[in-house]
Amino acid sequence: MKLSSIHREILALSIPSIIANITTPLLGIVDVAIVGNMGSAVYIAAIAIGSTIFNMLYWPFAFLRMGSSGMTAQAYGAKDNRQCSLVLYRSLIVAMMVGILLIALQYFISQCAIFFMDIHDDTLRHSMKYFSICIWGAPAMLGSYALSGWFIGMQNSRATMWISIFINLLNITTSLSLVYIFNWDIAGVATGTLVAQWGGFLLGLIIIKSKYQLIKSSFNDILKRKELKCFFSINAHIFLRTLCLVAVTMWFTRAGAQQGNVILAVNTLLMQLFMLFSYFMDGFAFAGEALAGKYIGAKDGVKLKLSIKALFKWGLAMAILFTTIYLLGGPSFLSFLSSDTMVINASTDYFYWAVAIPLCGVMAFTWDGIFIGATCTRDMLWSMAIAMLSFFTIYFAITPIWGNHALWLAFICYLIIRGVVLNIIYQRRPLLSNR
Repeated sequence: MKLSSIHREILALSIPSIIANITTPLLGIVDVAIVGNMGSAVYIAAIAIGSTIFNMLYWPFAFLRMGSSGMTAQAYGAKDNRQCSLVLYRSLIVAMMVGILLIALQYFISQCAIFFMDIHDDTLRHSMKYFSICIWGAPAMLGSYALSGWFIGMQNSRATMWISIFINLLNITTSLSLVYIFNWDIAGVATGTLVAQWGGFLLGLIIIKSKYQLIKSSFNDILKRKELKCFFSINAHIFLRTLCLVAVTMWFTRAGAQQGNVILAVNTLLMQLFMLFSYFMDGFAFAGEALAGKYIGAKDGVKLKLSIKALFKWGLAMAILFTTIYLLGGPSFLSFLSSDTMVINASTDYFYWAVAIPLCGVMAFTWDGIFIGATCTRDMLWSMAIAMLSFFTIYFAITPIWGNHALWLAFICYLIIRGVVLNIIYQRRPLLSNR
């Protein structure tokens, strides 16, 4: 049976995105693998701390990707090349300004990190060396967020895939050369990461220069008050939504840590099942961003509904597939990740919470992509805020009785509520109804 054009579009957009999602974490894994062979655990600790600092530093600025994706997709659907160009210019300007600001504030950021993470001695020295080098990649990292969103909006997820692969290859070759040939130790690892970040960003710019005909615009066009207000409004909602997401994620980790190292390790292992599922579902969410935005921009309600229906079919198929895989091979996967029998044995008490994640989270992932493409970011903020409040309410109400089971129940309900709220909003107000 031949796939319909909608399904072919979804696969053409989602598969490269999935590959890019899977290769992205390799940047950190390569760093850990290299320093892990330097002969001291201090290097591994320094990389772990440095990576955590940058994850928390960059995470709130994910709006640069999500905001530019939806706006670009709508302009693409409307065949408005000028607006596509303006979205790119605005996103890159904001990314560069924020990146430069982070570099300027690097001393303050590093001191806050030292205070909150309570690091000392050699670990402090090496982690700060790693931070002081990698912080110069802030404009490139944030600029890459903007480029990634723009490429998705332009229905070109292959570009993000090739850029991710290039970044990892460049990081591996540069880091290995600097560490093992020039003996730069952790400075070599940090410099390899820095070179890879800027190399990926420059490759993105080269792809745009060679493949797209951008419309030249003056600063007056880029900084038009009405369009700029809309741009920042959309991104402000995504920024606040991301803060809610970060709050839940950080509390989940903190709550596990309060119950001791074994429970913290158990929760960390089980969350890898969530992360693995999210890498695949994000690929379909990115397809939702591109297609929903394109058909809304083109004012094609028929294809919009068909794409939404097809996206949910693929989402449900992925959820069933991963649930089956986890039920059959989940315990073996956990044993592969850890050889600690105490942790593995303790994980069996909470394993089925993690197995429930795909079916409970598929609606949230799918609607998130569609609503980003529709630039209905205020609705996304409301759904996340309601889900976050539900998470903390359930957690504090039931924890005295259920302990760590309450934490997992709160997380599962948080995923379900995100999807249900967006579904209710869509049923009451279809995405094209007020445009």
